Amino acid sequence: MTISHAPPDLSAAPEKAPAGRTPPDLEPIVPASVRRSRLRSVPRWLRRTVGPLLLLALWQVFSATGVLHPDVLASPGTIARAGADLIADGTLPAAMGVSLQRVAVGLVLGGVVGTALALVSGLSRLGEDLVDATVQMLRTVPWVGLIPLFIIWLGIGEAPKVALIALGVAFHLYLNVYAGIRGVDAQLIEAGESLGLSRWGLVRHVVLPGALPGAMTGLRYSLATAWLALVFGESINADAGIGFLMNQAREFFRTDVIVVCLVVYAFLGLTADVIVRTLERLLLQWRPTFTGQ
Repeated sequence: MTISHAPPDLSAAPEKAPAGRTPPDLEPIVPASVRRSRLRSVPRWLRRTVGPLLLLALWQVFSATGVLHPDVLASPGTIARAGADLIADGTLPAAMGVSLQRVAVGLVLGGVVGTALALVSGLSRLGEDLVDATVQMLRTVPWVGLIPLFIIWLGIGEAPKVALIALGVAFHLYLNVYAGIRGVDAQLIEAGESLGLSRWGLVRHVVLPGALPGAMTGLRYSLATAWLALVFGESINADAGIGFLMNQAREFFRTDVIVVCLVVYAFLGLTADVIVRTLERLLLQWRPTFTGQ
């Protein structure tokens, strides 16, 4: 006995919904890429300010309700008034100028020393044998712990403050520039040699451009370390600078002035980071990178 299966009649009309019942409404599916594009339509500067503004709002609410006592932490309004007063009488601009000068001098000295040692160690095996072990050994020593020796060697003037900043900067630049030099693709070196480039030509056209991303990363780390070293350096018998203002405010329990100085430190560090990011975009245009989705 054979059983025949007749093909379904595709031409038949679809079944209708029972009388009195309406078909459910179907919601359109929005792809994730479309949702992300809607979020991207919001200006980026506005998205980046949401977190800080929310923190300030919570801070003000806690201060107004008495959760945060003024002796523990002043309110944002009090801090703003203290900052305005320091700017109006010229105290804060003068302190910023002194601190910026210390950071600039220490950054230049440390940058020159760190980059020079990295070039000697990275471009030559002999230089690596002579330099790298010594630098790595000194790098493990807490540079903040050298403050007493700096005071004995250099006195209590500007020299120990600048030396402390330069020391922290030099180590970061050395590590990143050295890693950038040794991270250059060997095939690029072989290609340069096949094109007839001399040793200086290889260094100039292949090695140094290849090490530039590492150098920029080291510069960013160095700037962050420079501001950290400045805080410690200005605790060495300073009579001017942002650290000096903080020490004075600590003696009189002025939490508003202390927070103003911390905000200035953060603002200066953020400004330095923006400058380095701009240099990266200008100097590293040849390097395609992932910028997020």
